[in-house]
Amino acid sequence: MKLTGLHILLTYQCTFECDHCFVWGSPRQGGVLTIAQIRQILGQARQAGVEMIYFEGGEPSMYYATLLAGVREAKRIGFRVGVVSNGYWATSTEDAVEFLRPFAGLLDDLSISNDLYHYSDEQINIAKNAVAAAKELDIPVGEICVAQPESADAASSKGQLPESGSAVMFRGRAVCKLAPRAAPRTWDLFTSCPHEDLRDPGRAHLDPLGNLHICQGISLGNVFATPLAEICEKYDADAHPVCGPLLAGGPAALVTEYALPHEEKYADACHLCYAARLALRERFPEILKPGQMYGEGLQE
Repeated sequence: MKLTGLHILLTYQCTFECDHCFVWGSPRQGGVLTIAQIRQILGQARQAGVEMIYFEGGEPSMYYATLLAGVREAKRIGFRVGVVSNGYWATSTEDAVEFLRPFAGLLDDLSISNDLYHYSDEQINIAKNAVAAAKELDIPVGEICVAQPESADAASSKGQLPESGSAVMFRGRAVCKLAPRAAPRTWDLFTSCPHEDLRDPGRAHLDPLGNLHICQGISLGNVFATPLAEICEKYDADAHPVCGPLLAGGPAALVTEYALPHEEKYADACHLCYAARLALRERFPEILKPGQMYGEGLQE
């Protein structure tokens, strides 16, 4: 497996608890990286041939000094650098400019969440302020918009979310909050993973505990125990106890491979996969982790 992109979840904590969040972001979440750990991760990423680093969360700017230090170090090493934020700090364009000013010249991309999960119609200018400020500082900027479950014209994502707006992926908190609003389909129709390239993904997510996720909640190893390059080199997609069945026949194959109990209908492939993984966590505790990705410890 060759990674060109690494998305670093600086923290699981967030200023919001959005219904669609598949990492269960919340002010009550635990887990945050230190500057020393980020430095270690970036060194490993360079050895592994990574080219692009994203800092995200949760909400990475909750730890502003750590985020800025990480961005500076990543840029110094030679990575292209991006940040994903909900823009809660953009109470006005002027305030947002001051918030972003230290990042000018460092960021190759700033992605701002701008949808009804984050802001009401009355609050939507917060995201617009962030975009306007970024443009004023010549920071490349885009908006992330996730549609409501009832939307029939939202695009399905593959890897990155489409700029035009994407459909909900029913995993994490979305299973509890949004799946009942979706039009369900029979479980055995979900015979492929529509969102992730599980054989050669190109990019992966690294959480605040050091877990490398090929898909959120499916860990391939921990970089604080095994170097990133070694994790990538040893990954055998077909032999992997979770990714192997998913590659062979999608979430439906994961269910049949392990004879898992199941409902007759699910909102989408992610919904069935997430339910199957919940049932398999005791069997594969070193793969289907950490608890943060499965909402453990949160009172919903």
